Amino acid sequence: MRRVCLTLPTHRACSGTIAAVGEEAAYGAREFGVEVHLLILDSSPGPVLAEHREAVAALPASPGVTVHHLDEDEQRAFLSEVTERSGAPSAVADRLLDLMLPSGVSYGACTNRAFLVAQALGCTSVHRRDSDSRYQHLDGEPVFPLHQELAHLGRRAEDVRKSATRSKLPPGSDDRRVAVAGGSFVGEMSVDVAEIRELDPDTYGELIGLSLPEGYPEFVRKHLIDESFRGAGNGTFDGDRTTLAPISPMRVDMCNIALDHEVYRRIPLPPATDTIGSDYFLLHLAHDARLPGLQHNRHIVNFHTAERRTDDGFLAYQLRFAKFLLAKTYLNAVYARTAKAGDALLDAGGHIRASVVAGFVRDSIDLDRTEVARRLDVIDRAYRRLGGRYPTVADTLAENSGRLLDEARDDMADFALLMDHWEALSGASAEAGLEQQVRAVTR
Repeated sequence: MRRVCLTLPTHRACSGTIAAVGEEAAYGAREFGVEVHLLILDSSPGPVLAEHREAVAALPASPGVTVHHLDEDEQRAFLSEVTERSGAPSAVADRLLDLMLPSGVSYGACTNRAFLVAQALGCTSVHRRDSDSRYQHLDGEPVFPLHQELAHLGRRAEDVRKSATRSKLPPGSDDRRVAVAGGSFVGEMSVDVAEIRELDPDTYGELIGLSLPEGYPEFVRKHLIDESFRGAGNGTFDGDRTTLAPISPMRVDMCNIALDHEVYRRIPLPPATDTIGSDYFLLHLAHDARLPGLQHNRHIVNFHTAERRTDDGFLAYQLRFAKFLLAKTYLNAVYARTAKAGDALLDAGGHIRASVVAGFVRDSIDLDRTEVARRLDVIDRAYRRLGGRYPTVADTLAENSGRLLDEARDDMADFALLMDHWEALSGASAEAGLEQQVRAVTR
C-alpha cells in the first residue's frame, strides 16, 4: 500500500492546527486508500510541548493513519543513528547533525528532518503544512490540499493532463512524473511586510526588490514586487481548478506543498538558520529542471500568530527577513545557473543530478561579498526611514553586520556540505527499515 508523510513542523503553540491536520490525514487515508503517516516535528518549549502531547492524544483513531509526535530529543536520537549509518567521519557527522537540528529556527532544516523520517517510514512523498495556517471551507466542509496532492503526485504527466483544468507542459515532458503539487494561501501576507507597504510604498518596493534577480525590465520588476508574498489574495474556494506545468515558486507556498521522494531524497533544503525563504530551494530547482508540477487552488488560510506581533517577535521576524535578502545574493546566483541549465539538470532517468547542483552552490561561495554588504546598507537605511520600531532592527543589523555577512556566505558552504552527504543520509534512513525506525521514533 502507498505510504505518504503529512508533516507539521512547529516550535510554537498550535493545538488547533494539530487537530485540523489530523482530520486531513484521516481524509487522505479514507478517500484514497493510502497509509498516512502524520509526522509532527516539535521544537516547542516544555509547556507548549505538553499541550501538544495532549492534542495528539486527543486525535481520534483513524484507519490508515499513524501519528508520530517527536520532540527534539527524539529527533536527535533518530538523526544520530542516521548519520552513523551513513558512514560519515565522526567530525563531519557531528557537523551534519548540527545542520539538521540547529539550535536556531531553520525552515529548511525542519523540512529536511521530515524528508529523512519519511524515508525511514517508507513513504513516497512528503506533504507539508505549517502551524500558522488553517483550511478553507466549502459547504461546511474543510478544503484539504491533500486531495489534489494524492490524486496527482508521482503520476505520469501525460496521464494527469487528461484531468487537469489546463496544461502548460513544455515539450518532451509527457513521460515525466509529477514531482511537485502545491497551492498558495489566502489571508494575511506570508511575510510580515504589510506594515512596511502601508508606511512607505517606495521603501517597500526597494526592500522587496532586493529579493529579485537582476535583469528584469522595470515594469516586470514592479509587477513581481506587487505580487511577492501576497499568495492568492483574499478569494474563497468555489471549486477545483488545476494547472499542469513546472510550478513557479511565487505561485505556491511551503505551508501547502507536496514533493515526490525522487526529488527530496537527492537534494536537501538549505539549513540556514533564522532565514525566511530558505525552504523554497527545491521549488526553484524543480521549476528550472522543467519537472511537471500540479498547481491547484485549494489554498490554505494564512494568519499571523500573537507572538509575531510582540516586540520580540517583530524583531526576530524582521531579522529573518533581512537575512533572507542577504542570502538571495548567493541563491539568485545559483538560480541563474539552474535556469540556464534547464532540463540538463536531469539525468537519463529524469532525476535531478545532485552533483551538478552542488557544484553551482559551491561556486556561489566565492562571490565577491561587496554586493551583500551593499544590500545590508540598503536595508539599514530603509529601516531607519520607516521609523517606529524599525530603527531598532537597523541598530541590531549594524551591531552584527560582520557576523551577518559571514553567515550569508557560510550558510551556502554548509548547504554544499550537507548536499555532499545527503544521498548517503537519505539512503541510511531508508536502509534502517520501517520497523526499526518506528520503534525508535514513534510515540
